[in-house]
Amino acid sequence: MQEKYHKWYTQYLSRDMEMLVFGHAGYPVILFPTSKGKYFENKDFGLVGSAWQLLDSGQIKIYCPDGIDEMSWYNNSIHPADRVKTHIAYERMILNDVIEFARFETGVKTVGVAGCSFGAYHALNIAFRNPDKISNLFCMSGAYDIKQFIHGYYDDNCYFNNPPDYMTNLSDPWFLDRLNKMGIILGTGEWDICLEENKRMSGILSSKGIAHWLDVRPQTGHDWPWWKDMFPFYLSQIG
Repeated sequence: MQEKYHKWYTQYLSRDMEMLVFGHAGYPVILFPTSKGKYFENKDFGLVGSAWQLLDSGQIKIYCPDGIDEMSWYNNSIHPADRVKTHIAYERMILNDVIEFARFETGVKTVGVAGCSFGAYHALNIAFRNPDKISNLFCMSGAYDIKQFIHGYYDDNCYFNNPPDYMTNLSDPWFLDRLNKMGIILGTGEWDICLEENKRMSGILSSKGIAHWLDVRPQTGHDWPWWKDMFPFYLSQIG
């Protein structure tokens, strides 16, 4: 399984960023870390390794960028408005640095995004906001509501980065058409602490006529062993 390390300076965050890339060819998948996780987390916990067959066969290529949750959503030393603005800067870095790099390397027009727990928030939010760049979304035990991080503060930036809110009110035909063509999987389990959040998101998508798969697995909770079962299976569904 080929592995490469990348480090670069990003203008969007005015700092160096790091990333691991796995595989030699194939459809690119951006894999986000969990809450406050770093670029090596998904490797260290075996999530990348769970997809080794797809990587070795050249079907997929996995990009694991660093996270900055400690600077954004979890940063209680700054105002909630600035937490959201920092997150937006991170998203711009993902769009313009990571996704564009993945597209260039693989020659593929659109990418997939994935994540576990709060990493699934990053994946889902960027996918729903940019359906022209992302064609597959794989969420595992996702938590999608960011109101817990802003303590009652709310502005337009908060609204447009809180999927349960903006998706409930979505009516733009351009977005609805592209989201309906996206391969969307919401993976969770009967013991998952985020089960209700995934049921809620599934209900919102269904109300908009957006095709997706809510995969509620029996005897499954919120931890890496279950995610390692989900991830390679979801990747194998890429058409």
